[in-house]
Amino acid sequence: MPPAARKPRARQYDDQKTRAAVTAQLDHLRDAVRGLAPEQFALPTRLGDWTVRELVAHLSMAAGSVARGLEQPVPPRAEAALVDWPSAAGPLASSVDDRTRALADAHDPVELLERTADELARVLPPEPGDRVIAARPAAMRLTDFLVTRCLELVVHSDDLSAATGLRIPYDRQALAATTRLLADVLAAKAPGNSVEVRVPPFAVVQCVEGPRHTRGTPPNVVETDPMTWLRLATGRTTWAEELDAATVSASGERADIGGYLPLLS
Repeated sequence: MPPAARKPRARQYDDQKTRAAVTAQLDHLRDAVRGLAPEQFALPTRLGDWTVRELVAHLSMAAGSVARGLEQPVPPRAEAALVDWPSAAGPLASSVDDRTRALADAHDPVELLERTADELARVLPPEPGDRVIAARPAAMRLTDFLVTRCLELVVHSDDLSAATGLRIPYDRQALAATTRLLADVLAAKAPGNSVEVRVPPFAVVQCVEGPRHTRGTPPNVVETDPMTWLRLATGRTTWAEELDAATVSASGERADIGGYLPLLS
């Protein structure tokens, strides 16, 4: 039997770079939403029956969760590891949907996003990165929670682009954090060392049980670009579609990781 895979060390994220990434990606979204015509808020999205209006409301809710968490009493300790956040957040989908619809019904989407961004800029700077924040589904270190906000903002920037045709920029650090988090989630979901997944220039992880390579090119390699990776990991596209489109390369008998995807939806 192959040796048991060692649990990888938790990845560390630079606090100041992560804060700047959240702010930058939120600013890109604000610029995009400001430019939408009123009728564009009724456009459908690839998120079930949400329109652009619900999508923008959800973006406000996702970014606003930082300020809401910081307003709560400081929890005694962090209870959620960053790599566990996507699976732990999954059961909250129904309540997130309800809250998103209520926000969309009650507020102008442009004004709501503007207020959210202004509030974040006000409350975030004084707080240290190791401060524990009340978050759903469980308390987290502030820096780690901001990484999850990078993921939310980047993934939903892509959703907004798909719905409206707008070309929304991606802050490099926000895209890097999102790519790395999703790669680490795969490594945790499918522990092992027989497959190397490469998402240049941001992430390389090993996963899937089986023989472990020790030198040279591993026998099983998957490689793709960051945007394709985040769409695969979040269920915006499928393994088969991206293989057919040649946006994913997979070599080796164990390189089919389609059964582990999506990582969240």
